[in-house]
Amino acid sequence: MASLFMDASSELIHSLLPVFMSSVLGASIVTIGFVEGIAEATAAITKVFSGTLSDCAGRRKPLMVFGYGLAAATKPLFPLASSLTWVFLGRFIDRIGKGIRGAPRDALVADVTPPALRGTAYGLRQALDSVGAFVGPLLAVLLMRWFADDIRTVLWFGVLPAFVAVALLVIFIREPERHSRPEQARAPGREPGRDSAGHPEQDDAAVRRAPSLFSLAMLQQLPLRYWLIVQLSALFTLARFSEAFLVLRAQNIGLAVAYIPAVMIVMNICYAGIAYPGGVVADRIGHRHLLQVGLLMLIAADLVLARATSPAHVFVGTALWGLHMGLTQGVLSKLVADTAPAALRGTAFGVFNLVSGVALLLASAIAGALWSATGPSGTFIAGAVFALLALAGLGLAGRSAANAA
Repeated sequence: MASLFMDASSELIHSLLPVFMSSVLGASIVTIGFVEGIAEATAAITKVFSGTLSDCAGRRKPLMVFGYGLAAATKPLFPLASSLTWVFLGRFIDRIGKGIRGAPRDALVADVTPPALRGTAYGLRQALDSVGAFVGPLLAVLLMRWFADDIRTVLWFGVLPAFVAVALLVIFIREPERHSRPEQARAPGREPGRDSAGHPEQDDAAVRRAPSLFSLAMLQQLPLRYWLIVQLSALFTLARFSEAFLVLRAQNIGLAVAYIPAVMIVMNICYAGIAYPGGVVADRIGHRHLLQVGLLMLIAADLVLARATSPAHVFVGTALWGLHMGLTQGVLSKLVADTAPAALRGTAFGVFNLVSGVALLLASAIAGALWSATGPSGTFIAGAVFALLALAGLGLAGRSAANAA
């Protein structure tokens, strides 16, 4: 529920922010891509240290509350911004908050969930996160109509839900004892002691305690299968640049400013609708086919968006983009949780998100440069090419993992 409220706040603001930066503050497309990429990379880098701290301290909640609180505190900066510098500062601090909370939160989900239901748990969290992510833009559309396209006024409505999220965490969140292992739950057809792919699960009792500081020794304890997942996720992220470019494509195609947040509504409805069922399927039959279908959805989305000539085409491409997200993001989180030792779970999610964040920075910078050089069509065609490479990488990772096992 905290994810739902924080995303409602963030996406209300972010669904309007690219237009606010370009139309009100006069930022170029390259600058917007740079701002988005730096913001997401900052979040990813911060996740490494917060994940490690939560491992060493044996507590996830304090870092989660601090991260959510920091993000909430930045929300007023956006409607108050008089220059791009203020927007950049707000996005930078907001993403630091996201980075601080992300790895401890993802690790806590694994801490309190039976291994056989982790795909379901991550799918549920992603689904509620996405409910917030389409409620926010929906409110943005209604408020933009109500306030006659006054973007600054509408941005103020993103402040309250963020503080509701912080209050929910402070009052209701409880965490288990340090490294207490949740009761095993056996999924239908699953062999006990094995994950959804049939590989032996990590034995938490055999894992050494995390060192007191982030070190090479910690990374050496992470198994080969974990590093294969990290590499695969980086390829996925290179193929999927910032969603800000979906908003910019809608503006480019001529959609009225008041209705541009509807792009994020469509994406997140599809994301929320498929994420939970996708997680359940991942627990029962494995992850590979879901990831392959997700990449095919992304390729289709890129091709539709590249050739779009009307708002209807943009909405179709955006819907396919959302289906891709729902089928892949929760599954990748489940794979990290399955392959990382319990004592290093926070660190594992931190490194995973760091690599993904650097890939997102590169992808967004490349997308911005391509947009300026070749237009939106070239940007989305390049995304489709990267998605094809990720599809090939998924096949190679499967063979490598089988050989390692």
